[in-house]
Amino acid sequence: MSEDRVVTYRQKLKSLREVLFANIVMAAEVPAPTGREERLTDFLCHRFTEYGLDNISLDEAGNAAGVLSGESMERNILVAAHTDKVWKDSEDHTVSVGAGEMSGRGIADNSLGVAALATLPLALELLGITLKSNLILLGTTRSFGRGNLEGIRFFLNNTEREIDSALCVEGMQLGRLSFASLGMARGKITIEIPDGCVSGMCGVVDVLTQVGSRLVEMAGEADDDSELLIGSIEAVSGYNVPPVSGFIRFEIRSSEAAKVSEIEKQIFDLVAGFQTSVTLRADLEMFAHRRPGKLDSGHPVVTEAREVLGALGIDPRETPSISELAPLLNHRIPALTLGVTRGEHRHLANESIELEPVFDGLAQLVAMIEFMDSNDLSFDQ
Repeated sequence: MSEDRVVTYRQKLKSLREVLFANIVMAAEVPAPTGREERLTDFLCHRFTEYGLDNISLDEAGNAAGVLSGESMERNILVAAHTDKVWKDSEDHTVSVGAGEMSGRGIADNSLGVAALATLPLALELLGITLKSNLILLGTTRSFGRGNLEGIRFFLNNTEREIDSALCVEGMQLGRLSFASLGMARGKITIEIPDGCVSGMCGVVDVLTQVGSRLVEMAGEADDDSELLIGSIEAVSGYNVPPVSGFIRFEIRSSEAAKVSEIEKQIFDLVAGFQTSVTLRADLEMFAHRRPGKLDSGHPVVTEAREVLGALGIDPRETPSISELAPLLNHRIPALTLGVTRGEHRHLANESIELEPVFDGLAQLVAMIEFMDSNDLSFDQ
């Protein structure tokens, strides 16, 4: 991909400003908590229908798919964006539009990714690009938390099409270049007072503090290749009423599966030490796992992505992922995760995105789709 060509793409794509921005607002103002994404997947299906895509469908996992059929149809390129958000239905999803930016719950993660997915057919048509390969556009469900990437996993395990290469689209950050997935284990430790225990004598907060302190120590003991992240510690009650239960949410990450398993066992042993108490119940629930995987840093698709970003004047940030990229790499599919624009305040009520860089992000996606269409890629190149 020549520098002039991708820069020209960026300029031409600005004529889609109104359509793209409208798609962003509509996708952002539709609530889509994990497991209840049907309103947003319906939005995608309507867009796919308007653009004349083939084989538009909702599968058993709720994933929304549409196919832009290629001339030869010999290969299949997948472009996926997760549709779920971390916000509840009851939260205000109104989008605020300011000078050069939009803000609102979930607008970066991942309403912008969904909007980019919905706009890609128009982008290719505008640029006069006809693909030889089939382009499968997929809005995936159940990505976050307990969803454990069930949407993309179901699709990969059940599709009749062989996927030759893939892109995962995230709203932020532009310049992100993920070609490796970390091993991960996500869990929740729950401390409860049994029925009949005298409130205030059982020490829920004390035990949470002990467990939390030990987890912090374990995080400090982890080597440079591993992380133990404590997401939250909570024991809700009032000023004068001791809590009867509390919990700690945590996540383990490493590029090596064995290290994830080792830390997970340490946490199991830690919780087991409190399970013998007659005054407290301690429970460990592990509900999400990822296996590590990666492309070689010199793989053609990685090299091309660096060149495309460089042509747009963007410095690549090569960071591993724990998102939809993981099962794609586990299926030995050459795949990347890319971001569309710059943003701030992820997973806060004032989450925001910059609008002008969106056209760099869209041009980047088009250029990578063209490259995948023109090259017979394999995982081990």
